[in-house]
Amino acid sequence: MRGPSPFWVVKCPDCSTEQTVFSRPATVVNCGVCGATLATPTGGLAKLRGELVRSLTG
Repeated sequence: MRGPSPFWVVKCPDCSTEQTVFSRPATVVNCGVCGATLATPTGGLAKLRGELVRSLTG
């Protein structure tokens, strides 16, 4: 049995592009299209600025 997925699909709040991000990033994650901040590290689960669309299952 697997635990929760460590990857999320997040929608950019500025350009609405969807991007896959790690749920516990060590650095700020920016949108690959417009450069807006999608997620910031907190020492645990990321703080999202974008909208969480879904969690990826493997």
